[in-house]
Amino acid sequence: MAGHEYMMTRTTEATRHPAAFAAAFDSGDVAAVEAMYEDDALLVPEPGNAVSGADRAAATERFLALGLPIQVRPRHVYTAGDIALLIVDWTIEGTGPDGVPVHIDGTATDVARRGADGTWRYVIDNPFGVA
Repeated sequence: MAGHEYMMTRTTEATRHPAAFAAAFDSGDVAAVEAMYEDDALLVPEPGNAVSGADRAAATERFLALGLPIQVRPRHVYTAGDIALLIVDWTIEGTGPDGVPVHIDGTATDVARRGADGTWRYVIDNPFGVA
């Protein structure tokens, strides 16, 4: 899923990974978002429900269907070698496609890994990590 067309979206700096993810998310392209994850990475779209593979892509698609941008505010990024722990406050806010106001926010607790190509990808993306 991590095709070359999205290589420029990923970053070689762990501290920039949340912003790179936001750019992929804001593109509205599921493939761009999927390129931000390792192939077997987990997404926790709701507390207690971790998904991967096609289920992760489907969960991502539901968030993208809101048609709204995501704002990310990294709080902490701790890196040990090729592993990073990212604590990131985020918000999705605006008027949804059905005309109803949307406000979703959380504090993510995420784990990312630097790949052989030097870029970072999520291993665990837990957007509601402190819920």
